Amino acid sequence: MEFNKCKRCGAFFVSNSCVCPNCEPKDNLELSKLKGFLAENDCPNSIETLASNTGISVKNLNRFLTQEDFLPVASKLEINPIKGINVKL
Repeated sequence: MEFNKCKRCGAFFVSNSCVCPNCEPKDNLELSKLKGFLAENDCPNSIETLASNTGISVKNLNRFLTQEDFLPVASKLEINPIKGINVKL
């Protein structure tokens, strides 16, 4: 196990996870919401639209879209370090 800083709230904790035990249920809920949205809808034009439609912050969407489950969606998007993820033109 490692000493980590939570990607959601910034708290320090000991675990192999990237989020603390307090934030893990929130992450799981948002991941489920994102999966459901993408299963029922086409990928929106921008990360901001995706955030608006799901209620998930752009910060967390950027983190989630790097996970293996979302590779098909992420492959359609381009990572821009200034603005986050944007759709390729």
